Amino acid sequence: MRWLTTAVLTAALLVLTACSTPPAANHQGSSKTEPLTVAAASDLQFAFTEMGKRFEEQTGQKVTFTFGSTGNLAKQIENGAPIDLFAAADVSFVDDLREKGMVIPETQQLYAVGRVVIAGSKAAGADVKRLEDLLDRKIKRVAIANPDHAPYGLAAKQALISAGIWEQLQSKLVLGENIRQTLQYIQTGNAEAGIIALSIAGVPEITYTLIDDKLHAPLNQALGVVARSPREKAARQFAALVLSKEGQAIMQKYGFQLPGR
Repeated sequence: MRWLTTAVLTAALLVLTACSTPPAANHQGSSKTEPLTVAAASDLQFAFTEMGKRFEEQTGQKVTFTFGSTGNLAKQIENGAPIDLFAAADVSFVDDLREKGMVIPETQQLYAVGRVVIAGSKAAGADVKRLEDLLDRKIKRVAIANPDHAPYGLAAKQALISAGIWEQLQSKLVLGENIRQTLQYIQTGNAEAGIIALSIAGVPEITYTLIDDKLHAPLNQALGVVARSPREKAARQFAALVLSKEGQAIMQKYGFQLPGR
């Protein structure tokens, strides 16, 4: 009788313990399926979309991109947005976040150098090959990214200042929120011409000509893992892919120069 009572009590305790123990294994499994979130400058949309597919194939880790102007993305990170990796179009923004303790210092790396082009809308019949062509009366609107928070917009402004036509173009300027929106203005003909990133210029609706990089400050692009990321390992893996021989080949494919070359 005592043996039977003991067995019943033991069985009851096992049932209670099983019911009260949190499903740790299931929780860990669900965290692994959460996507890696990469905040990337809009000039990276084509290159990083391809990079993301390679990453998912190689690691099985899903990745989600948030593309936008570097300045706005940096502000989102400062304000606590759930971002794991930041890929900026200008190293100064990563420098700033690192100094504030928001980027893991040893993860900061230069990954590319960007170039800008002068682009014309085929639909509008805009034949622009030099910056001075933007002064043509047939060009009513000239699109650039907002130089206050978009590095490629700042490079465009610097190039126009170097060419001595910045002030003359003020009445024509249309500011895109980021470089991808700037391209859309030209693609749709809402702007006859503009200045955009070489990395996104390979679309059928426009023609483009490379701008001399001596006319603007270098577009040294850097990335870094966000310090509060719960997916630090995956973020480091994605950064490693970008910096690998395979990743750098993808960057070159879309018109980026490699750091130090």
